[in-house]
Amino acid sequence: MIRIDSVRKQFGSIVALDGLTLDVRPGEMFGLLGPNGAGKSTTMALLTGLHTPDAGSISVLGGDPRDPALRARLGLAPQSLALYENLSGRENVTFFARMFGLRGARLDQRVDAALDFVQLVDRQHDRVGGYSGGMQRRLNLAAALVHEPELILLDEPTAGVDPQSRNALFENVLALKAAGRTIVYTTHYMEEVERLCDRVAIIDRGRVLAVDSVAGLLRAHAGAPVLVVEREGRSQRIETTDPLAELNRLAASAPIDGFHVERPRLEQVFLHLTGRSLRD
Repeated sequence: MIRIDSVRKQFGSIVALDGLTLDVRPGEMFGLLGPNGAGKSTTMALLTGLHTPDAGSISVLGGDPRDPALRARLGLAPQSLALYENLSGRENVTFFARMFGLRGARLDQRVDAALDFVQLVDRQHDRVGGYSGGMQRRLNLAAALVHEPELILLDEPTAGVDPQSRNALFENVLALKAAGRTIVYTTHYMEEVERLCDRVAIIDRGRVLAVDSVAGLLRAHAGAPVLVVEREGRSQRIETTDPLAELNRLAASAPIDGFHVERPRLEQVFLHLTGRSLRD
């Protein structure tokens, strides 16, 4: 669905992408995880033909993303909301549907379906300027999906929303995944990637640092689980690939008052690969 090969993109003195190489498979939910300024949004702009690479090549759906016919097969929910606040929710989604060539009964059917999918039917005739941040994010998603694209690009789709709206967006994305859509999902929230994505690329300073499933990244970069055992008022920490066997071994030698296992988390991998310095 997507092939990015040794792509470089520079804006003045700023190198946004520095030899980026990635591929996305059909039906896959692929996560792009990175700190601020890592190159995630630049990658999205290249995939939609809004920018062109300075070097390297990009293939989307087997062709050039600058081709208008190919771009009509993509759906983009950008990080910066692409909505008209003086129009109603329905008018916004209808506008984008018309931009993709929908007309007549098919237009009405798809607008109805998109608004229902993001649970905004009851507010569809209200001005978008009066929507909450979460409602605007959901409408942004509806506009990206109204023409039933083959490939969906979601750029920080939960930025600045409350927990309820965030969970609703998760459910939307999981429904798209279950329907077999190919999705590229950029974020810097670890729990989103852990919950949603089949494979993840961790990028920083325009380069891929690692790409694998979440489980694969944990195995390669996070280390083994840590068994924490409490006995006689003291705590013992043991790194082990088999916490149960280690617990049984310790219990055979002396009584144990309590224990728990600290599992590796994706955040450990992220900080290990990208460092702990602040990004503004």
